[in-house]
Amino acid sequence: MSAPGARVAASDQGPGVRRRAWAELLEGRVERQKLSLEGEQKVRESAVRLLRSHLNLSDLILEVEGPPCDQLCLHQLIDCDGPDPHTDLSSSLIGSALRDQATRLGIPVAVLSSQVVASGLIRICEADTRPPPKVLLTPEQRKKLSSLLEIAQNLLAQSMFSRLYFCQELWKAQNSLLLEAVWRLHVQNIVNIPELLESHADTQAVVVWLCKDLGLLCEQIEAPCQHAEVARAVLADLVQMFVLRGFQKSEGMRGDGAPAQMAQIATGVLERMLASTLEAMAAGLQEGSPGYKAGSCWFGVFSGPMYQSILSAETLKKWFCHTLTQILTHKPVLKVSDAVQMQREWSFARTPTLLSGLYRRLFVILSPEELVGHLQDVLETQEVNWRHVLSCVSTLVICLPDAQQLVNGWVTRLLARAFESWDLDSMVLAFLVVRQAALEGPAVFPSYATWFQATFGSTRGIHSCSKKALVFLFKFLSDLVPFEVPRYLQVHILHPPLVPGKYRALLTDYVALAKTRLADLKVSIENMGLYEDLSSAGDITQPQSQASQDVEKALTVFEHTGKVPVAILEASIFRRSYYLSHFLPALLTPRVLPRAPDSREALIESLRRADKIPPALYSTYRQACSTAGQKQPEDAAQGGEVEPSCAEEPLDLLTAALQKLRASMTDPTQHDVLSAQVAMVSERLHSVLGLSEDVGSGEEATVQLSIQTPELQPREQRVVDLLLTSFCQNLMAASSVGPPDRQGPWATLFVRALCGRRFLPAMLTRLCQLLRYQGPSLSASHVLGLAALAVHLGESKSALPKVHMGPPAPARGLPIPEFIDSLLPCAAQQASTLCLKFSTAAISYSLCKFSQSHELLHSCLSPGLIKKFQFIMFRWFPEARDPPSQEDPASPPWRPLCLPSVDWRRAALCLWKQRALQELLKQGGLQLTYRDWLQLEIEIQPEVDSLSDTERQDFQQWAIHQHFLPMPSAAGGCDGDLEAACTTLVNVLMDFCQSSRSYHHSENSDLVLGGCKGNRDIFSRLQEMCADLEQGPASLGHAASREHFLFGVFHRRLQALAHGWDVASRLQRQRELLTCKRTLLGLPPSMLVSSPCAEQPATPSCADFFHLVNSELRNFSHDGALTHDITAHFFRGLLNTCARSRDPSLAADLALTACQTQCPLLLTSALLWWSSLEPELHCRWRRWSRSPLPAELQKLQETHLFAESVSSPLTPSPAPGPSWLCAAALHFVIQRARKESIWQELGKLDGQGEELFVSLFFFSLMGLLSSYLIPQAVSSLKALDICAEILGCLQRRRISWLLVFQLTEADVPLGRTLLGLAPDHQVRLLPVAFYSLLPYFDKDALLTEDAFLHVALNMYLKLVGLFVAGETGAVWTEAHGGELPTQGDPVSLITNARLFLLQLIPRCPERSFLHVAELLAVSEDCDPEVSAALLSRRQAVLNPALSQEPQLF
Repeated sequence: MSAPGARVAASDQGPGVRRRAWAELLEGRVERQKLSLEGEQKVRESAVRLLRSHLNLSDLILEVEGPPCDQLCLHQLIDCDGPDPHTDLSSSLIGSALRDQATRLGIPVAVLSSQVVASGLIRICEADTRPPPKVLLTPEQRKKLSSLLEIAQNLLAQSMFSRLYFCQELWKAQNSLLLEAVWRLHVQNIVNIPELLESHADTQAVVVWLCKDLGLLCEQIEAPCQHAEVARAVLADLVQMFVLRGFQKSEGMRGDGAPAQMAQIATGVLERMLASTLEAMAAGLQEGSPGYKAGSCWFGVFSGPMYQSILSAETLKKWFCHTLTQILTHKPVLKVSDAVQMQREWSFARTPTLLSGLYRRLFVILSPEELVGHLQDVLETQEVNWRHVLSCVSTLVICLPDAQQLVNGWVTRLLARAFESWDLDSMVLAFLVVRQAALEGPAVFPSYATWFQATFGSTRGIHSCSKKALVFLFKFLSDLVPFEVPRYLQVHILHPPLVPGKYRALLTDYVALAKTRLADLKVSIENMGLYEDLSSAGDITQPQSQASQDVEKALTVFEHTGKVPVAILEASIFRRSYYLSHFLPALLTPRVLPRAPDSREALIESLRRADKIPPALYSTYRQACSTAGQKQPEDAAQGGEVEPSCAEEPLDLLTAALQKLRASMTDPTQHDVLSAQVAMVSERLHSVLGLSEDVGSGEEATVQLSIQTPELQPREQRVVDLLLTSFCQNLMAASSVGPPDRQGPWATLFVRALCGRRFLPAMLTRLCQLLRYQGPSLSASHVLGLAALAVHLGESKSALPKVHMGPPAPARGLPIPEFIDSLLPCAAQQASTLCLKFSTAAISYSLCKFSQSHELLHSCLSPGLIKKFQFIMFRWFPEARDPPSQEDPASPPWRPLCLPSVDWRRAALCLWKQRALQELLKQGGLQLTYRDWLQLEIEIQPEVDSLSDTERQDFQQWAIHQHFLPMPSAAGGCDGDLEAACTTLVNVLMDFCQSSRSYHHSENSDLVLGGCKGNRDIFSRLQEMCADLEQGPASLGHAASREHFLFGVFHRRLQALAHGWDVASRLQRQRELLTCKRTLLGLPPSMLVSSPCAEQPATPSCADFFHLVNSELRNFSHDGALTHDITAHFFRGLLNTCARSRDPSLAADLALTACQTQCPLLLTSALLWWSSLEPELHCRWRRWSRSPLPAELQKLQETHLFAESVSSPLTPSPAPGPSWLCAAALHFVIQRARKESIWQELGKLDGQGEELFVSLFFFSLMGLLSSYLIPQAVSSLKALDICAEILGCLQRRRISWLLVFQLTEADVPLGRTLLGLAPDHQVRLLPVAFYSLLPYFDKDALLTEDAFLHVALNMYLKLVGLFVAGETGAVWTEAHGGELPTQGDPVSLITNARLFLLQLIPRCPERSFLHVAELLAVSEDCDPEVSAALLSRRQAVLNPALSQEPQLF
């Protein structure tokens, strides 16, 4: 920009002379001529006049850079580092130049300056040599534009700039205008974008131009570009401005009420950008393509948090609702019928990622209720794109935490409206929504079959209110039939709506129509699988494939139950076509049979025995199996090549999906897509399993596992390990970024994806393998991951089935948290270490994840796991036994657990000191109670315990006496009551010894307390505590109680058991009594006998023990005696207690005398074991007294000698004591002698009383019944011969023996005593003994007995009653069934008895019928023939006239 004169002067110089710039020339003259201030001002004015006369405005504005020596540069005047007058000079220079030019041209200076700046801006935009399309400036352009805009700002400040004219000039070169240049005009307040856009005459053209440039801008943002940040800023500002202008309430209208042009442009741009992206997606955008990247970038602007500080919540909601409406109504070309047919293709996993991501962003601002309400409004008022609507429902179900309740409420309202106004639109929408939600799996929404059955399968259904409602429902279902997929038709047929009988025709017509449609589709109801899941909306499985799945399921059920599954038996009858054509061929697939029959072979054999396999088919199967061994190598070689390739591709896809999910864990910008990626993992998992949907029995309420032998197929284990490993890695990756409470819902969604009915059993089986059998080999990351997995399984436990683990685990189903707790025992050091690690990790994770919700904490963690953590802390850390002196309020120690090397003991102590944990433990059901501690401590195996014997003893004594004994009962302690502590300990000890867990510690099947390794130390503590109780005074709370605490425990436990004579009840009671007895034997014998009172006579009290013997132990005694151990224990206790009294002999005599009437079984027991008992009694007595044994003990000795003398050649002395006691002693001697005949012994009893013979006969009868019940004891024939000899002796001596069979009716002392010596079940079996002796009865002599007919009839009726009740089955066993040829079974015995009665009744004298009146009614129901004979004979006896021949003439 030099003046012409300057150029000429320079050219006139000679060669070699350097040309100098105009500035240098001026500077030189200043230096040579010193001017005054006035002169300097004149020079300046002259220079300005010179410039004005030669000024080129375009060159002046655009001369930004150039060689400093050639021309005067504008940027040097404005941007140089010189003093301010230079800037003032440039501003005044440009302003003066523009004013002069405008004056010359006769136009306003503002118009001229606007034209000049616009021209400069266009030239800057056109200066880029890059090929179009372009939206961003280059760095050089950006620098030039910055200077230009600064000039424009100065012009604006001087009111020398017209925005309107400037905008008009820009639109003239619209195609050259770059979007960034427009944005910079807006940012630097030259011209704001709304003003620029409104200045354009064609609104539609502006929208098109903006959308084109915005699309290019989005592409450049996603492309690797050094100006991406500038592009993002441009996009954010533009979107913000569009939303403000388009949806801000105050900007929506002009003063005249017409819509604002800018609002139209803003909404037009937003709508056009969204529509173009939706159209591109519908055309099939490829991931990674420029269009896909542009769409992803544009959808990224729907980020509520980005604009919340700028835009109001109301504006954001209006924008998001408008966007959602546009999505739902975009190109509504599909009809409802299309949606019914195609909706399974629109699940969340199959929805384009861009669209599902946009849905999720929209859901952030809109509450669930607003979202459903808006969906409802759009569906009611506009035509919709059903694909977008249903994919939106799927996304809603997947991403919203309470989606199930939300959708259920929505559907309920739709159904109510449909049946109120017979609205088909509401009806079809309800069905479409439910089906779409059910597509996402049972983890988020119940299956369609479950919903349909719950909604229409009961009398409470909304359809059951009237006939009109039924007609409406079936009309709707019938209209759907031509478009329905087969699965839904099957649901409607197999789970039809409940219809009253008078309207069954409606249902019948619909079922016929549906079956016809299924037939057209070539789908057969009859060929459905046994365990086919109607909840799956996928394609119908071919019968051959379904049959293979049915076989595997049936084998699983058969392995756990040992019985043929009911489904197979039902199919063999009601679905015989499928059973014979598909199931049996799949089951009878030829193979090489194993040496030991496996479960498959056992099932086949069970079906064959039940005639469920045709013989020809079975024969073909066996022949094929016999030849399968030759073909096995070839088949294996062929199959080995094909099978892996089939599963390899889905497994690779699953692996890729898991890797993509893990990559998003550490990127905070990707957290909003985690739910979509988890859904993709779920979809890939279904593909790996070989199914399009989760398949399993819809009615299966439990998961069957084998805790002893958990096994998985190799493919299943590979998939489970892949998923568990991925979960652990994801957790570690997410924890490296933030704590659990800031990781979002990915873990919950991931676990839900693993909880399908098909996959859950495999995952739980693998957890069982890892935790129970491979725990020591797990790394820290494995433990952390599995602990977090367990927490989230507990979070979803309400939707998960219970787990049956099989023996020796509890028979009941366990919730998932309890199941995981059962996998973590504390019996050994290694197991306790794993339990400490796992519980520390699980509790820490839960406290971090759900710190604000105590309800979730309770549901996620099993109380048992929390108590085990406390147990190990008390056991291993002495510092944990003291009350926490200072709790740490900081957050639980999660970060240290994620380090590669974890100090678990330090982490556990750190967690223990947390205030959050201590507050959690104060809540109900989580604090370790005394009973909980005993149950855990009793399982400890001393040989593998981390504590030494001394440490274990010290710990147990601390726990009992210092911790739990003084603890309040409300907190799980004992309130200082030692007796209560002993009571709880005894209960826990007995529970443990009867539980299956105790079998693992000892091979002793009798559950001897001392033999269970886990409880011997605890039993020592019980002995110490009982000793303290015996030596100390009674507590105030129990001073008035007469029942000893130990017998109180026994009584309550026995009362809780079922009473009955069946084998199961008796065995359960016998096991309980055995435990009671072993507990007594392990405690001091003096506990059986309480100390005598101070007053005389000093009688020791044995009432509690007597009651236990009479009510319980007696029923399991043998031959009228208790076992030696408990008998000896009682007498030891008796002598010990009597030794502390004032007169030991008197006290012993009084106690033994009381035994004769209160507990005679103890005396007969002493006689049975006298040979071994007597030396011990003598030894004990001599310790305290030099006097002979007490008189009652001497009588027992004499009774024993009397019985011995009867069996010896010596003449016996008279019976010394009660006759029943002598008879018992004699019976024991006869039993031991095992003689074939006892007639010699009976002959020596001449002169003895009748009671002795009757009692001896009673004991022999008990011996006979014992031989029936326990054939190994004594031969039944020998026992019968002994009874017969004694019976013969009684009959010869004319001694009435019928009293023995009337004990329950006779109110005599002998009867009560004998009943107290025999078990109740043997007394009930006396009718068997009675009629077993039938051949030995002296019938003529018996006819003289008035009571014989009554006794014989009573015994017969009771015998029939025993047979009907099934109690005679225990008498005839295989061991001795052949010993009684004439009476080898109960039917023969009853037949002989009946025949005997029918022969006896006519011969009985008149007086015999005086006592049978009360038996007539019973006999009529039991045996009408016997009753008729008895009644006829009785009437003839009582009224002889009726029996005389009538005189007719």
